[in-house]
Amino acid sequence: MIFDAAPDLSDDFTGPGLRPDLWIDHYLPHWSTPDRSRARYDFGGRPGSGLRLRIDADQPDWRPEDAPLRVSNIQTGTFSGPLGSATGTHRHRPDALTVRTETGPRLLWTPSAGRVDVTVSASRDEGCMLAAWLVGAELDSRDSGEICIFEIDAAAVGEDAVTARLGIKAHHDDRLHTDMTEVRVPVDAARPHTWSVTWGLDGTVISCAGTEVGRFAQAPDYPLILMLDLFETAGPSPSPTAYPKTAVIHRVRGWSVPA
Repeated sequence: MIFDAAPDLSDDFTGPGLRPDLWIDHYLPHWSTPDRSRARYDFGGRPGSGLRLRIDADQPDWRPEDAPLRVSNIQTGTFSGPLGSATGTHRHRPDALTVRTETGPRLLWTPSAGRVDVTVSASRDEGCMLAAWLVGAELDSRDSGEICIFEIDAAAVGEDAVTARLGIKAHHDDRLHTDMTEVRVPVDAARPHTWSVTWGLDGTVISCAGTEVGRFAQAPDYPLILMLDLFETAGPSPSPTAYPKTAVIHRVRGWSVPA
């Protein structure tokens, strides 16, 4: 696929706030409550400085039963069924998830095929992970597959290289099979670097810093929500001076094409 036209999604995060036509600043809000799903973030205020996702010392866990798990996330859509139902975007846990905050469908940018470029600086803070995913909106519950563009644990970030997970997760889509891999890329991931993914009828290709790092013969072919997340999964650090824990989203570009 050739992407020489202007992107459908283009954001440099110069502030002073998130663009409401592109972003929802809650992590899977239907499975939680607004005080727990809401992202913590701020802006550098100049080109290239980007959106700084934060985990703060007083931030609650995403759901009490998932503790320790604190998240600051932005995403390009959300969908849920009625309160108390098990219908909604990204039923990613093996146990039952039920809707605690009904959101209905809110699909801001949800391509079925295309390309995404994400420029980030990953976290080196203990217990953190930075991730970028394209997940099925699940307007049809079968349409639940995921393209994992990258997952970067802070402990895997070195000055000369980073180890990242990437690939395809089938979840509840029996037309796909989970195919994840771990790659080592020669970049300082704590500094700005760009991950790219193209997907469509020919499959999925993931690149980092202009070099292909993953190629997969399959791709979801239904509306996908872009999610950019900073997680803390190791539990609160004992010292309050460890906070905020941060990662930066510098720029996002996206192109959608017919599947």
